[in-house]
Amino acid sequence: MAESFGSDAERYDRARPRYPDAMVERIVTVSPGPDVLDVGIGTGIAARQFQAVGCRVLGVEVDGRMAEMARRNGFEVEVAAFEAWDPAGRAFDAVISGQAWHWVDPVAGAAKAAQALRPGGRLAVFWNAGQPPPDVTEAFAAVYRRVMPDLPFNPWAMPATDTYAVLCAKAAEGIREAGAFGHPEQWRFAWERPYTRAEWLDQLPTIGSHAQLPPAQLDELLAGTGGAIDAMGGSFTMRYTTVVVTAARPGTA
Repeated sequence: MAESFGSDAERYDRARPRYPDAMVERIVTVSPGPDVLDVGIGTGIAARQFQAVGCRVLGVEVDGRMAEMARRNGFEVEVAAFEAWDPAGRAFDAVISGQAWHWVDPVAGAAKAAQALRPGGRLAVFWNAGQPPPDVTEAFAAVYRRVMPDLPFNPWAMPATDTYAVLCAKAAEGIREAGAFGHPEQWRFAWERPYTRAEWLDQLPTIGSHAQLPPAQLDELLAGTGGAIDAMGGSFTMRYTTVVVTAARPGTA
């Protein structure tokens, strides 16, 4: 599934949410310099935000189609699974990964990040956990129960932050097991984004499990979700919490 997102890279780049500026600024502030390695750079969504504050960004991406989109957005990208990627003697001030670290082995990934970081450099992996208002959550959950009754996990059945807490715990444990970093920390950044019906339906097919649905089932999911948004006035506000797991490599650059 990690290599499925490039099937519609332009939609992914257009529709996926960005990250809060406060998170970008904090990662940059606590890193020893501007050289950033973006693991799972995708189309360059996070990379553009780091570049905008003066960072030099190199990407690693397993999906060649996503890598090509990031290159068109101005980034140098090397196509490889991060665990197998060769730093080739290069060193970075920060290794970041937005919405992608759960595709990386948490121990091998942390060890490879340590190999690529200068002393004092920082690993920061992060995800956007979105939670709409309760009435919107229940309306979406009802659509998923009807259209996707065999789905092992209804994404609206529990708070998104609970789901991402599992990913954060795995990332933190991987950092500890790698044995190359200081104590991992968790940061949270709360923000909101309004969505029109069209904007939300544009994003929906970019979700990994949705991109692999049969076309007829995806169409039914989009129609049902669109109808739910129409019933609530045609728009809603998503409350995001961006969750970050981060740790520094010991030493001074």
